Amino acid sequence: MGSLHLIITTPTTVLVNAPEVRSVRAEDESGSFGVLAGHTDLLTVLPASVVRWRTEDGAQHFCALRGGLMTVEGGDLVSIACREGTVGDDIESLEADVARLRSTEIDAERRARVEQMRLHARAVRQIMRYLRPGRVGSGVPFGPARNGSGPARGTGSDGGGGGA
Repeated sequence: MGSLHLIITTPTTVLVNAPEVRSVRAEDESGSFGVLAGHTDLLTVLPASVVRWRTEDGAQHFCALRGGLMTVEGGDLVSIACREGTVGDDIESLEADVARLRSTEIDAERRARVEQMRLHARAVRQIMRYLRPGRVGSGVPFGPARNGSGPARGTGSDGGGGGA
């Protein structure tokens, strides 16, 4: 059986460049999966998670990722491009890092939703203010008379509809 070449990179660093890898384990939104030599070409998005790989000598290694993109090409090249990653051999500490990263991502998504709702409410208030009946330039030419400030449309000054 052949071997895999695993490359894990961030925008500024090559974290892993391992040419003699027996297997790779990762997870995407559909769940956990494995890659062996001869795997079909693949492109998938990885959430914050821990990627595991076993080298030809049997040693197991780990890398905590802050999300990324994984490709398998030609059955022997596995490439992962991620925003941030930490390589280590202590799975417990790396899983704690992943839990922290996921929590950070959830908080950022929540803040973005709150800001989006705030901007939406502000836009609706502006539209309602603009379309208020009787406002000059509102697009609504005649609104109801306000506080006796003048005759209602279609009536004379005596309220009877006739002239003087």
